[in-house]
Amino acid sequence: MSLTPSSEQTISKLKRVTISTLVAKGERLDGRKPDEYRTIEIIPNYIPKAEGSAYVRIGGTAVVAGVKIGVGAPFPDTPNDGVLTVNAEFVPLASPSFEPGPPDENAIELARVIDRSLREVRAIDLSKLVIIPGQQVYIVWLDIYVLDHDGNLLDASMLAAMTALLATKMPKATIDTSTDRVVLDKNEVSPLPINHKIVTVSVGKINNVLIIDPDIDEERVIEAKLAISFDENGRIVGMQKMGMSTFTAEEVIKSIKLGREKSKELLKAIDDAFEGKG
Repeated sequence: MSLTPSSEQTISKLKRVTISTLVAKGERLDGRKPDEYRTIEIIPNYIPKAEGSAYVRIGGTAVVAGVKIGVGAPFPDTPNDGVLTVNAEFVPLASPSFEPGPPDENAIELARVIDRSLREVRAIDLSKLVIIPGQQVYIVWLDIYVLDHDGNLLDASMLAAMTALLATKMPKATIDTSTDRVVLDKNEVSPLPINHKIVTVSVGKINNVLIIDPDIDEERVIEAKLAISFDENGRIVGMQKMGMSTFTAEEVIKSIKLGREKSKELLKAIDDAFEGKG
């Protein structure tokens, strides 16, 4: 999928001025406060045939994540770790600005931000995914599909990814002595070994005011955006700056403080989803 830059940036001058003026007053076009998320919906185990999956909706943005488990060789530089591979796909029907084709730089960037946030803190204990050291390991394919784009894809995608990983059941691996091949038994499963729960909070800057969870129109007005990933202990495990403008040191500190507080809401939303409260 590729993105059409011109249509992605289209917004009337009147609407742009209205959004900017309201934000300067601490208000937003949809009635939210600057630090308020849209309604969040999380459904774990959304795809029955996947080893793990989740559906997430934040306002009008909808994302599905799916996990498949396979077996293969480890990376040469990490022979005693399993493999995590993250891919993202912007489905063309999700937005008029999405075009058919291979993933473009936007989808690649989204996948890389999620991959780094999970990998650097070892959210998955990859050392427990080794079957034959140096030879055969579990491979975790995490695929993210954007179904409806109404802004803030990264927060929604991370929520879907983390929920899908938490829902994942690994089939038991055994070695067939007659062929020396690894066989996966899907009738005997165990949870994917998770060390940390990760969520991402995106903070946008409009008229020198910080807002979270920008919708699609706000994203077209935003001067800059800072996506900050946190674990369940409030540690920063990833950060990505986007947009042409800059953040002052004070704004970065405020963004981190705001993001850390909002990350608690996202983590609770995941827990509530598994408890049937979502």
